[in-house]
Amino acid sequence: MQVLDPGLTARDPAWSTAVPDWKSRLLNKRSLLPTLPLFDEVAEKALRIFKRLRVPDLIDNPTYGEVCDDWVFDFVRVIFGSYDPETKRRMIKEFFLLVPKKNGKSAIAAAIIVTAAILNERPGAELLLIAPTQEISHIAFKQASGIIDLDPDLSAIFKVQTNLKRITHLTTNAEIKILSADGDVVTGSKASFILIDETHVLGSKAKAPGVFLELRGGLKSRPEGFLLQITTQSKDRPTGQFEKELQRARAVRDGHLNLPLLAVLYELPEDMAEAEKWRDRETWGLVNPNLGRSVHAQDLADDLIAAENDGPEALALFASQHLNVQVGIGLKTGRWVGADYWEKAARPKLTLEEIIETSEVVVAGVDGGGLDDLLGAYILGRHRETKVWQGWAKAWADRDVMTLRQSIAPELLELEKIGDLVFVDNLEEEAYPDLAELFLSIREAGKLPEADGLGMDPEGVGALIDALVDVGFAITDIRAVSQGYKLNGAIKTAPNKLKSGKMIHCGQRLMTWCVGNAKAEARGNAVIVTKQASGTAKIDPLMAMFNAVQLMSWNPVAGSGGEIVIPSDYVVG
Repeated sequence: MQVLDPGLTARDPAWSTAVPDWKSRLLNKRSLLPTLPLFDEVAEKALRIFKRLRVPDLIDNPTYGEVCDDWVFDFVRVIFGSYDPETKRRMIKEFFLLVPKKNGKSAIAAAIIVTAAILNERPGAELLLIAPTQEISHIAFKQASGIIDLDPDLSAIFKVQTNLKRITHLTTNAEIKILSADGDVVTGSKASFILIDETHVLGSKAKAPGVFLELRGGLKSRPEGFLLQITTQSKDRPTGQFEKELQRARAVRDGHLNLPLLAVLYELPEDMAEAEKWRDRETWGLVNPNLGRSVHAQDLADDLIAAENDGPEALALFASQHLNVQVGIGLKTGRWVGADYWEKAARPKLTLEEIIETSEVVVAGVDGGGLDDLLGAYILGRHRETKVWQGWAKAWADRDVMTLRQSIAPELLELEKIGDLVFVDNLEEEAYPDLAELFLSIREAGKLPEADGLGMDPEGVGALIDALVDVGFAITDIRAVSQGYKLNGAIKTAPNKLKSGKMIHCGQRLMTWCVGNAKAEARGNAVIVTKQASGTAKIDPLMAMFNAVQLMSWNPVAGSGGEIVIPSDYVVG
């Protein structure tokens, strides 16, 4: 009879870390930690050590026991109390703490990694503290080494090497290494204890999936080890590996995923965040557990007033960093005004098939297509009864964009995963025929205007026009849409339509990202949105939308055609 590995059997329900009533707990200021059968002797020993450590960057160097609140002590007890001293295995392998700035994240991180080094039993163990930048890694090392310097007993058993940012336990030879997310963080990691400070920084980097794979892979041979992430919310909409880590943490907290992960997330319920309840100072203590200690309400109030005066970008930054409000659309300085109404106009259940079926006329815009660009297409229909404009987008990209624009690679991979983006090896041979097939299906449905149904920037589209002509389109079907200030009408029309409810869209992540990336600038009496103004972040599908809006604003009438036949690849929300 086959004997199952104990690790493959069902997890002990007593160690479930789900907290499905977290909203009630948060609003009533109760602990966000579940009740767990901790190994009390280990938990209390770790807590005694933690409380004894002194804080090196506070006046008079008080102990952590004197300056920390109960939520920190409870968290420390769970981290170390989940270790079974008999089996030498940890019942909870990962911890995720989401807490705003100024709640002692970095100080707590340093004390936890030192505590882990003191309690560690493995000879030559590796303990990693990964900071978001080189500068913060220096601060983290100074914090950890300062803790040791302030305690004669610890100074006797630890060797501090400032030039290497390394601290070695002289008995076990265990090493604390302070690393930076700016550099090559890990290769072949065998770390027993890993603490990541500000996951949203490391997690947004293109190399992050590989880094996390290495870290978790190394832990598999360290049953006593743990991975702890301590982070604030992202300054922009979560993306890449950070988005995955945050979604996983929420799923475990909500009881939808059963993993040995404890997630403690100080964030407002979604309905409260959307209603901007975070502006009410009565809610600040709900997500700032250190309010009254390291965080002060008057400071937050002053920062809020300043942010409101400085504009949407500053306000979004304040809300995300001090109140853990997740950014939906990154409202930047000089943003396109339509961003303010974009989310309200989303209809996530709307599909391309429905748009074509219910519209009396459909036009299409195209933009982009360079090796480091996206090729964006936007389909815009006018509902036959309500006359509401309804839109859907898709993008293609040459695979080289992943190396040419590494900063946006994690987002592009997510867009590919959900079907908004297609990677190709050759745009002319793969993407252009795909686009032509899509446009042909709209014409065959009888929804494309007799002329001027396809709008695009006249520069650099010769190969695309050839592909359209090859499937039977005439030059009169294609309209050159002038860019720059001549696109001003579309740039100003779309926000009015979005605000009034006369323009809706499918709520696609692709367009939400592009809208958030867009920056506008005044040119005389006109407003323009340009790729140059938006830097490396992509807006090509948004520019394709403006081209389509321009065509639709001319009040086109559909030509004749047949039944709706949509390629299966396009029937997505």
